[in-house]
Amino acid sequence: MTNDAAQSVADRTSAPGPAIAGMSEEGENLSPDNVTPEQHGAKAHSHGGGEGVADSSRAGRLTSYNLEDFAPLTGREEDWRFTPLNRLAGLHTDELTGAAPTVTVDGGEAVRVETVGRDDARIGVAAIPDDRVSASAWASFTEATVVTIPTECELDSEVTVTLTGAGKEPAASHVVIQAEKFSKSVVVLDHRGSAVLAENVEFDVQDGAQLTVVTIQDWDDETVHASAQQAKIGRDAKFKHVTISLGGDLVRVTPSSRFAAPGGDVEMYGLYFADAGQHFEQRLFVDHAVPNCKSRVSYKGALQGKDARTVWVGDVLIRAAAEGTDTYEVNRNLVLSDGARADSVPNLEIETGLIEGAGHASTTGRFDDEQLFYLQSRGIPEDVARRLVVRGFLNEIIQQIRVPAVEERMQEAIERELEAGDY
Repeated sequence: MTNDAAQSVADRTSAPGPAIAGMSEEGENLSPDNVTPEQHGAKAHSHGGGEGVADSSRAGRLTSYNLEDFAPLTGREEDWRFTPLNRLAGLHTDELTGAAPTVTVDGGEAVRVETVGRDDARIGVAAIPDDRVSASAWASFTEATVVTIPTECELDSEVTVTLTGAGKEPAASHVVIQAEKFSKSVVVLDHRGSAVLAENVEFDVQDGAQLTVVTIQDWDDETVHASAQQAKIGRDAKFKHVTISLGGDLVRVTPSSRFAAPGGDVEMYGLYFADAGQHFEQRLFVDHAVPNCKSRVSYKGALQGKDARTVWVGDVLIRAAAEGTDTYEVNRNLVLSDGARADSVPNLEIETGLIEGAGHASTTGRFDDEQLFYLQSRGIPEDVARRLVVRGFLNEIIQQIRVPAVEERMQEAIERELEAGDY
């Protein structure tokens, strides 16, 4: 969108995908920037949630540290209409009293790793729950793991945070990754084992910091996992977030990036491969609340087998103050067999016309016949050609990981998925 074209956008307009209709009333929303840690137990004010009124605009979506502010889920809520609540294994109804995952951190001597209580001042700096399951996890965790990359520290190797499931009772977990000013680091969040887990992860990306996060959901087959991963982006900071979902029965990841000062740059990538019966859901949010920030979103998924289901919802909000915004999001899905279903909903809300550019795209389909014909015309058997197409389709996201050991592991995992498929 050129500046001239953007000028024609109304002061408050919505450019929604197929799942969004209508806008909320304007009003101030509670965010981590205007709530102190001492207020975590206080009642939050927000349009659209306190009285159970649906609000399709992200500007008016309820956010609160208080579980009681969120009504019980019915499945009719915009945030939950794609999620089979009967498969959440009690994360939305039960008390989360199960054992939290075991957390181990491998990051070298420069990285500070602490286990802290709920009253630690760093908790809540970058995140605030915006759905009932996240709020339940907030109310239930007893200890948090805080990983700090010190000011101006540039790490030579990645920090690996491994979370190993501790059982099948509904449980809560809380992790804080703090990238201090002008630091540069890569953090891998590796989820393994078996669990029924509601999780909050905070990323505090301070001024001038560069943080890359790779979050891997490689659970055992029976796992149910709902993970809210929220980032606060400081002045001239760069944040890259890569989500990979391969294992588990139902996995729901909701990454958010909120710009807190001008000059921020966010890249969000995702890869998911769903087999028969698996439900993988990705709901992301980019909040352009300040001027002159840039965001790019690219998610790709593949599905195969009966009742394989993926959901991708991408919300980008350009607030009235966010002049000079440059944003684009895209989601592409490759359906490999009958009986699989992919839902893709890109949403773009614009409150100012003074932007550099804004757009979104979404495609869902089967193999590209031209690609298959090209490969087969060169003597490659059809089954091999199909695998090559899938590898090429997903490899764009794998290349964004930039951690050789993790890239190799993901390539091997995709090979196993392809060998198990029947298409």
